[in-house]
Amino acid sequence: MSASGATSDQRTKLRVGTRSSKLALIQTEHAVEQLTKQHPEINVDVATMKTIGDKIQDIAMSKIGDKGLFTKELEAALEAGEIDFVVHSAKDMPTQLADNMELAAVMERVDPRDAVVMSVKNKDKKRLDELPSGSVVGTGSVRRVSQLRRLYPHLEFMDIRGNLNTRMAKLDAEDSPYAALVLAVAGMQRLGAQARITQTLDNVLHAVGQGALGIEARADDVYMKQLVATSLGHTPTWLACLAERQLMRALEGGCSVPIGVRTQWSNEGSTLSLQAIVASPDGAEAVEADASATFASGADASAADACAVDLGARVAALMRERGASKILDAIHPPEPSAN
Repeated sequence: MSASGATSDQRTKLRVGTRSSKLALIQTEHAVEQLTKQHPEINVDVATMKTIGDKIQDIAMSKIGDKGLFTKELEAALEAGEIDFVVHSAKDMPTQLADNMELAAVMERVDPRDAVVMSVKNKDKKRLDELPSGSVVGTGSVRRVSQLRRLYPHLEFMDIRGNLNTRMAKLDAEDSPYAALVLAVAGMQRLGAQARITQTLDNVLHAVGQGALGIEARADDVYMKQLVATSLGHTPTWLACLAERQLMRALEGGCSVPIGVRTQWSNEGSTLSLQAIVASPDGAEAVEADASATFASGADASAADACAVDLGARVAALMRERGASKILDAIHPPEPSAN
């Protein structure tokens, strides 16, 4: 019987889909461990696959598009009933999921910041401002480059592709052009490579969903959605990511659009603040905005979700009022009207 055809009393065997990189497998194993700890009667098999983003390594992500770059193949397997759920890096998930797909849970976020990793040739340096003028910093993120060019105008930035281990190997190669890389703290921590981090970039806003794991399931698979939500979901992270994803959806951004965010909880977990930036790829222009929302004590889940979505929409509206559309349209011109 396919995964989609199983009934609740038969669901003692599940299949989870994931990308085949070492980091993706570590993240998936973490989710499986947490799920089976609460449900020891369930066995979970892991199915790995390569996505378009994994297969195309010689072209910048901004040039090959970002919708479903790291999710499309996994969603196809999910729709076909070959797997029951998918573990994603939440920052890789498009804001508009495929038909019959749903973000069913978001796991507790770890450190969402970006970090600097120096090459072995620069092991005497720790911070980007210590690098000589003209030094090359590698990153595959337009968001990072747009902000870093504003903060470190003396540096050059070059695209780098590949999974995290591949990028680290490129950094340390004898003929490497890179003086340093900028990577996600979360990925370094999950790979046990945090000792290589020499600086955390508190002045750079991170990607939407960064540091969190998103669990995707079929929208019509009620059992699976309830299982992962109750076993893996973390409400504060869920609400923060809802706000961030609504902001990005309203601004029509993705991996190749330089939208940075920061969400923070305060007042004993009752107030969520959202800060955002949209910057031009050359760093010459930037628009920033922020707002906060207070969540009523004892509010049900749907009301809390609506409050988070409204927060994201309000910050997006502020950014458009301040000129974000001009920057975004210059990066991705609007499609001409059919009329």
